[in-house]
Amino acid sequence: MLKVDEIGESPTGRAPHARTVGLRRALSAAIGARKTRAMKKSARPRRTIPRIGEARAPLPGAGFIRSISLELPETTDEYPFNVPAIRALTKIELHPAITFFIGENGTGKSTLLEAIARTAGFDAQGGWKRGTSQDVGATSALHHHLTIARGGYPGDGWFLRAESFYNVATALEELDREPFCSHGFSAYGGKSLHEQSHGEAFLSLLNHRLSGDGLYLFDEPEAALSPQRQLAVIALLHRLVGHHSQLIIATHSPILMAYPHARIYEFGLTACAKSRIRTRSISTSRATFSWDTRG
Repeated sequence: MLKVDEIGESPTGRAPHARTVGLRRALSAAIGARKTRAMKKSARPRRTIPRIGEARAPLPGAGFIRSISLELPETTDEYPFNVPAIRALTKIELHPAITFFIGENGTGKSTLLEAIARTAGFDAQGGWKRGTSQDVGATSALHHHLTIARGGYPGDGWFLRAESFYNVATALEELDREPFCSHGFSAYGGKSLHEQSHGEAFLSLLNHRLSGDGLYLFDEPEAALSPQRQLAVIALLHRLVGHHSQLIIATHSPILMAYPHARIYEFGLTACAKSRIRTRSISTSRATFSWDTRG
């Protein structure tokens, strides 16, 4: 009997053409290879980010900025070049995951962080890389003398300044009222940042807006956070590092500084020195650590 519903059977009932047989075999091989790949993918162990303290080696981070170099002007009598730590700065290497700037008030750590942010393309008042408001918050011309060595280009970015976060939230409110730019704060937990406390707004930013593959610069993020919330921030920073991000943070918080394997630069009255904190334990209520200035 003549079969017409099978691929390759000719209307005359003769044997299938050689080309048809080849197509059959190619189709069968493609289906088999696809099933094999699907089985291997399902059997492949899922990549998970180790918990803080469980990782035997530091997470690689992203390393979007490898180092920064400063070329001083001819005269260093004016701010910020008269700040001792800035005047003594030539080049510092940044950790590919997390680098902390610490030190007393007025030692230049926030000034240097702002200069790095502006050189990397951020607005002086903070926000995402495209800018959120008029650039009126610059406090120095340090970024004109700064050079950054890039190790790549991030897909996301944010510059957080505690003193100007209100202005950034206002800019987001104005953007939401634009006809074609309304976002409903979906990337910030679905709630206006002005309707949250300072600490809640910052946590909403970390939880919802910052998704990874980014360069994130934070200037004293602990300003509105309780010690318990700062411990929660450590976990969120760890998540960002695990999702291919680099963070540079100016802080006074010993809790944030307890993040394992981070590189720490201490700004003093004479120079900027590299230090390291070795974490002993981090619990839900305390963080204990010891100084090690040898590394």
